[in-house]
Amino acid sequence: MSYDIEKPDEQWRAELSPNEYAVLRQAGTEPAFTGEYTDTTAKGVYSCRACGAELFTSETKFASHCGWPSFFDPKDTDAVELVEDRSHGMVRTEVRCARCGSHLGHVFAGEGYPTPTDQRYCINSISLRLAPEEG
Repeated sequence: MSYDIEKPDEQWRAELSPNEYAVLRQAGTEPAFTGEYTDTTAKGVYSCRACGAELFTSETKFASHCGWPSFFDPKDTDAVELVEDRSHGMVRTEVRCARCGSHLGHVFAGEGYPTPTDQRYCINSISLRLAPEEG
């Protein structure tokens, strides 16, 4: 897969903290209920921490109580890339930033949350940066 933003691994390591690198570039997961945006209700836009692409908005964030920020839809359909993930003995759908390929989390469907899409984009806080709405 080719991305608009591609950098050598050494550059990603230099630009990201070790924890950011482990999640964004190595598809790691931050521990549940530890991320800075898990319970955030501030209005604004959530961007990729690696490249700044706008990914999600506070309008689609909801309280799923799963331990990570949850959204029912990305900001734009082409903002994220969905990839089959067969790691850890499961079949899941990985969510990546469509601009730089960084790992964001996973998307789940049919869990019964009262959202318009019946999807839960379960996203690592460390993969995101919130730009709060001014006002």
